[in-house]
Amino acid sequence: MTTMDDELFSADLSFDEDDDTVDVPPTNDVAATRAYDSLNVSTDAFWDMDLPEREPIFAELRARRPVSWQPPIETAVSPDPDDPGYWAVVRHADIVEISQHSDVFVSRYGVMFDMLPPVFLEMAMSFLAMDNPQHHKIRRLVSSVFTPRQVRRIEGDIASRAQRIVAAAVAKSRAGEAVDFVTDIARHLPTEMFGDMFGFPEELRAEVVHAADETQAWADPVLLAGRDPAEVQIEAALRIHDMTQELIDERRANPREDLLSALVSAEVDGQKLSDFEIGSTMVLFSVAANDTTRHTSSLAAKALNDFPDQREWLWADFDSRINLAVEEFLRWGSVVQNFRRTCVSPYELGGQQILPGDKVVMMYASGNRDEAVFTDPTTFDLSRSPNPHMAFGGGGIHYCLGSQLAKVMLRSLFREIYAQAPNFRTGDPELVRTNFIRGVLSMPFDAGASA
Repeated sequence: MTTMDDELFSADLSFDEDDDTVDVPPTNDVAATRAYDSLNVSTDAFWDMDLPEREPIFAELRARRPVSWQPPIETAVSPDPDDPGYWAVVRHADIVEISQHSDVFVSRYGVMFDMLPPVFLEMAMSFLAMDNPQHHKIRRLVSSVFTPRQVRRIEGDIASRAQRIVAAAVAKSRAGEAVDFVTDIARHLPTEMFGDMFGFPEELRAEVVHAADETQAWADPVLLAGRDPAEVQIEAALRIHDMTQELIDERRANPREDLLSALVSAEVDGQKLSDFEIGSTMVLFSVAANDTTRHTSSLAAKALNDFPDQREWLWADFDSRINLAVEEFLRWGSVVQNFRRTCVSPYELGGQQILPGDKVVMMYASGNRDEAVFTDPTTFDLSRSPNPHMAFGGGGIHYCLGSQLAKVMLRSLFREIYAQAPNFRTGDPELVRTNFIRGVLSMPFDAGASA
């Protein structure tokens, strides 16, 4: 096994090179004395189940113990023998409350179950693992170039690419060849759009996507292939940083009409992004841009296959119904299953006293099935309205910056499936084993007869 070079952990990998202080999370003496809940949601066995199988456990917790003390997650990137556990928060309203109180529940100590190496947080999480004022600075600069206007400008390009991608897969299927929905359809559109928007050369795009997948691979033995999870994550993030740095240097010499050039030149109130901050933002975007669309579209296609009445409803008036349908695709898929915060001030939530140093995990997948918010939450209902799902978080300062882009890609992709393969069929998906992303590795696709 290779050993990470010490220089990876040098002061060069820092958002603020003038700040050598180490922000240590608070601790308390109570956490280690708490009894764990009888319903354990930290085991590999629990996360090996798909969402529908986990839902009865979440439902019982929502009804009886909406904020429960849980043992440390079984499969951790950085196992800590002194980790006392975490609070699992499963109700929609409580998740929203945490999200709205970013001064109490902070992100700077990490957003996953366990405490990831600080170097990885800086290299890969960007403003996702920051609090104000640092979060505000980075997000404001990124938002200045990643705007709804920019998304509208490229909507036509998204539509034309979706048409071509689906046409190729349909032709392949009707020629009698095996088609995989993930690799032949779902993966292509976000990969191409990410590459186009940020100006990544064609020859680098597959490598960027592979590296992005590896940053999320810690719980899946197939993706890890026997390697150390922390090393895999850091090495993957480093590869994206290295590729981005070469492109940053090119853009400074020869700016282009792409978002990377815009990030390089972005300035708000005299502040600009450093090269390292741009690289970290690119790691975050490479993961986010691919995960939501790829996995949501795969899970949505499977749902349309399994619930033909819902497919018939959507197909009957596609243009007027697709916006509602996309929201249900996002709720049903619940691709991002959770995020963590760390409490820094005493707070009462769900009848429990949360203390400084306590880790608090927001179970978005459970919030998306909350009976207090959604009628018949375990039913796939494309006409559902309103649909305050948590596919992009629980609101607050960390609401997903790319939510509108993801929706545009989903609309475009399913518009082409409706037009070109209305009678498609899918097989059973092979799911990624992870306690964070509800992902799909592969899923057979048959285009069926033309309309």
